Amino acid sequence: MRILHITPHLPPDQAANALLPFQLGEWARARGDAVAYLAHPPSQGGTQQLTGVTWIPRTRRTALQRVLRTGSIAGAWRIRRAAAPLIAAADVVHVHSNGLLAEVGAALARAMDKPVVLTLYGTEIWHYRPKRFGPDLFTRAYRGADAVTFYSRRLMQRAGELGLQRPHCHVIYPAVSASFAFHDGQAQRDQRRALGIGAANLLVNVKRLHPLAGQRYLLEAMPEILRAHPDTQLAICGTGALLPELQAVARSAGVERRVTFTGLIDNALVARYCAAADLFVLPSLLEALPTVAVEALACGTPVISSDNPGGVELNGVFGDDVRVVPKENAGALGAAIARALSERRRTAAATQQTIERRCRADAVAQQYWDVYAAVTAR
Repeated sequence: MRILHITPHLPPDQAANALLPFQLGEWARARGDAVAYLAHPPSQGGTQQLTGVTWIPRTRRTALQRVLRTGSIAGAWRIRRAAAPLIAAADVVHVHSNGLLAEVGAALARAMDKPVVLTLYGTEIWHYRPKRFGPDLFTRAYRGADAVTFYSRRLMQRAGELGLQRPHCHVIYPAVSASFAFHDGQAQRDQRRALGIGAANLLVNVKRLHPLAGQRYLLEAMPEILRAHPDTQLAICGTGALLPELQAVARSAGVERRVTFTGLIDNALVARYCAAADLFVLPSLLEALPTVAVEALACGTPVISSDNPGGVELNGVFGDDVRVVPKENAGALGAAIARALSERRRTAAATQQTIERRCRADAVAQQYWDVYAAVTAR
């Protein structure tokens, strides 16, 4: 099969809509498929590390161009010129997320009578507003796709609430790599010593430092946690413009010595932190399906999440291994963490079984191969 992925992101960008297209390409090539990409260059550079990619520079519009839409028109024609031969050579076109690249690519693929799969990750639906003026390219792409896959069931339900009901919709959870493997209590302690962490309790958060990630509320909860469990360390893994502000919050709360900002670390080290942790804490304001939380569960580490849609969904799937508290509420978060540290445990066997069945690479890949087979058979 010849597969074309049209995606706004590819690694080293860390967005879900960068990682999944890359993973799907690697899995498809391993089974003998031909894979090509049409994508914007990663914001961090590193394009030389990827093969089979046609890069489309992002359109940079002046204020006048935004008013007159001339920048979008020029960008659309540039995308069409680059995409046409790639789409013509493909057996299936897999479009990821939204934006001009994805939406123009989807429209051209439909015009060329190619099967289209559209994958939605979160923001496309959480912030969906049908356009009142001009062409609504996203809604056309959504309606015109042969199949749509969603990153979570609640995201698909939200699409229905917005009037976007349609057939051939699928929920496919993100893949968890083999490096996120179950650690029992002894293996957890060994991993913590190997990382040089001597605290009796370790909390871990992995997320870009952004207001929607909610790390501020976790830092504000630390004084209450430390009153109940004085020998507790928090590791926040990620980078972002919010770092100085979060460091100031930690200082203001008097907990800066109990907080480590690791910066951007690779996935192998993230796996070690997840395995070493007593709790993975995700105070995000909005999530579709937080891959980082599933990765922590795969390591045997329970999760405490805010009641964002993804956290609520994970609680429904994994039960007590994912505890949910009100978002933007440092007091409730701190109390839940303190209580969980008093009842320290690893995740249940049922959680590991669910991850193996639904979230490992082979299982996730097969779900997409089934979708590809269905759309090419119509």
